[in-house]
Amino acid sequence: MPENEPWEYTLYIPNDVRAVTVSRRTLRLILTMHGLISLVDTAELLATELVANAVRHTKGPAALRVRWSAGVLRIGAWDADPEPPEPPRSFDRVAELEEGRGLALIRACADVWGWQPLVRDGDRGKFVWCELAAA
Repeated sequence: MPENEPWEYTLYIPNDVRAVTVSRRTLRLILTMHGLISLVDTAELLATELVANAVRHTKGPAALRVRWSAGVLRIGAWDADPEPPEPPRSFDRVAELEEGRGLALIRACADVWGWQPLVRDGDRGKFVWCELAAA
């Protein structure tokens, strides 16, 4: 049974493709330790897409933030690029593409998603997030 108390974790990651795997495995451990096994598979997919976008499309550091509150899991990635993410394409338009499916997957699998501009340590960037409600 998931705990009722809210919690939040932040994992600061370098601009390195290995950060995607580290983030995914860290998220699995966090959710397992908090008794949220039923959310692990979908949460891993969502975090992988968010972190991969942050690492692939920016040159600076990034961060993965995971928060649980009131039965909702919020997963987000901060990156140093202040430009908004490309709008998600529909699945029928991305089927033959090798790239550009990330936000379409997030839109399809998450209950809600969004982004916001963010300033961190004087640097501008953005925070792209999604939410999953506990079933």
